[in-house]
Amino acid sequence: MALVTGPARRALAPPGRLIIGGCGAPKRRAYDWGVRSSRKPEPPPLDRVYEIPGLEPITYAGKMHFMPGLARPVFPPWDPGWTHPKFRRTPPIHEHPLYKDQACYVFHHRCRLLEGVKQALWLTKAKLIEGLPKKVLSLDDPGNHIENQDERVLNMISHARLWHSTEDVPKRETYCPVIVDSLIQLCKSQILKHPSLARRISAKNCTLSTTWNRESVLFQVRGSSGVQLNAKDPLPPIASREEVEATKNHVLETFYPILPTIDLQECSVYDVKDDTGFQQGYPYPYPHTLYFLETANLRPHRFQPDQLRAKMILFAFGNALAQARLLYGNDAKVLEQPVVVQSVGTDGRVFQFLVLQLNTTDLVSDEGIKNLVWVDSDQLLYQHFWCRPVIKKKVVVEPVGPTGFQPETFRKFLALYLHGAM
Repeated sequence: MALVTGPARRALAPPGRLIIGGCGAPKRRAYDWGVRSSRKPEPPPLDRVYEIPGLEPITYAGKMHFMPGLARPVFPPWDPGWTHPKFRRTPPIHEHPLYKDQACYVFHHRCRLLEGVKQALWLTKAKLIEGLPKKVLSLDDPGNHIENQDERVLNMISHARLWHSTEDVPKRETYCPVIVDSLIQLCKSQILKHPSLARRISAKNCTLSTTWNRESVLFQVRGSSGVQLNAKDPLPPIASREEVEATKNHVLETFYPILPTIDLQECSVYDVKDDTGFQQGYPYPYPHTLYFLETANLRPHRFQPDQLRAKMILFAFGNALAQARLLYGNDAKVLEQPVVVQSVGTDGRVFQFLVLQLNTTDLVSDEGIKNLVWVDSDQLLYQHFWCRPVIKKKVVVEPVGPTGFQPETFRKFLALYLHGAM
């Protein structure tokens, strides 16, 4: 049998098949490879009416139906006399009644500052002092303690983490509000010993809005601050007049080259007003303590401890600034009677305590008197909570319940609650 050469084999091979050993591949079409043409047909020309000066277009408006060769008529938009929410057209931003040329940088309850406390101190023109004031810590007296205090706190932790929910392992959004509400109710049990505690009330989802200028930049705190404790009487000042005057020599720490407006929402539609969330004549006008709950289950959505403390500083400052302007007006600079606001932040296990004293509303420059902020950071109420017992070799190593309980944390919580009622 005669052998067939390479060119002859390629000629005898069926189209579309690749012969092994050949010196070339057969030519295929695009559809054989599964590739379609990427060329798109050209769009048809727009059937529009061209405005030519001096000429009137001839349309098929009078015919009441389409006719080729005639231009398409242009009718004015139909106005039914009411606006449907689904088809409502948003007006341009520059036509909004609250539009302003100067941009405002807004801090709301979901803002997470990159520089944390350092950035919050610059925005509020405040000086940081580590630890709670001695005047507040002095309220941690055995005479102010609750009967069976540690045992009752442990029962509240177990109630929130184990008994309140039917889940095997309750989530943070479930047990964190229960723990804080239970601790507040436990503090309220001291009303018989301190009757002035009855002059307070708790409110949830209170809106706040206040604006100030800082080095020719306009800032605003706006949003909900969670649970808020209000009182009929304001908190007394903590720092003396000499300590306030000594803040003139304090130099605010900067974070150059990072801008102080980073992570703040820039907007041009805003309202410059001071709103505490309560109407005029409210019987509990003075903010006492703000409670911030970090209930996010997913780790990327949680506030870091430093970011949570920055949020506490700004919202406490916003409440104090709005209250100071209601009491002394917008022209007051250095306050004769400083405004004090407290704040507590927690994720159900770690607590952050803060006390802010507003000494001045002159926030434009870094010179002059500064505000004061006392912060007690990362106070553990308990180390861990076992929802199921840990059993090794048929021996219960860790029983169900909290471990590493630290009663000093609740004592500080109680001292902040009793502040101003003694």
